[in-house]
Amino acid sequence: MNWTGLALGLWMLVAIGVGFWWVIKVEYHLGAQVWPWVLALGVALAVASYFVPSFEAAAAVGVLAGSVIWGSTELPAQAERVRRGLFPANPRRKEGR
Repeated sequence: MNWTGLALGLWMLVAIGVGFWWVIKVEYHLGAQVWPWVLALGVALAVASYFVPSFEAAAAVGVLAGSVIWGSTELPAQAERVRRGLFPANPRRKEGR
């Protein structure tokens, strides 16, 4: 029996679930302007997945890369949700930063 599909599906669920959390935290502490750096991290993870010798590990890194890339696109949307009052703004961070 091959459990790879189930394991990768569960890993994807965890990666997306943690992605919701870190997008909120990164926007709160650093702001949405860091999205290009997050995108670069996601692309670097995607490229790194090409060099992982194990299929399962390469797929896991690729799933993580996809989640990070998606999160980079969610950072500006999260800033808009904060602006609309759906999430708390960081009172110690200036808006222009």
